[in-house]
Amino acid sequence: MKRTLALLFSFFLIQAAFAQETTADEEVDGPQITFAEDSKDFGDIVQGDKVSHVFEFENTGTEPLILSNVLTTCGCTATAWPREPIVPGATNKIEVSFNSTGKKGRQNKVVTVVSNAVNAQERVKLIANVLPNKAAQ
Repeated sequence: MKRTLALLFSFFLIQAAFAQETTADEEVDGPQITFAEDSKDFGDIVQGDKVSHVFEFENTGTEPLILSNVLTTCGCTATAWPREPIVPGATNKIEVSFNSTGKKGRQNKVVTVVSNAVNAQERVKLIANVLPNKAAQ
């Protein structure tokens, strides 16, 4: 039984590796957004700190990429993003800012990028652990 499970597990691992390898080499028909990184962890910050990060992306598809919206999970997170089409092969950026005023503990702020890409909704996130402001105690 253990041998059968090990064999089955190995089969699925090989299939998963092969599937990823073939899709990475195929050219995407249409726009595709590819981020250099999908998250930024600031570690510990103090309540009231404002942090920001620039998420760089590339249109790795074959047609112009158009961002139609960039959605945040709360009013403590703000974004700046390009409104003009991004041609195939071009790079651009989305700036995301987080204001930790009134927040405490682990924060995971998700930003959803909506576009005309074949991967129409992509997510990036800011992560931080908000510590109490010692002056306020």
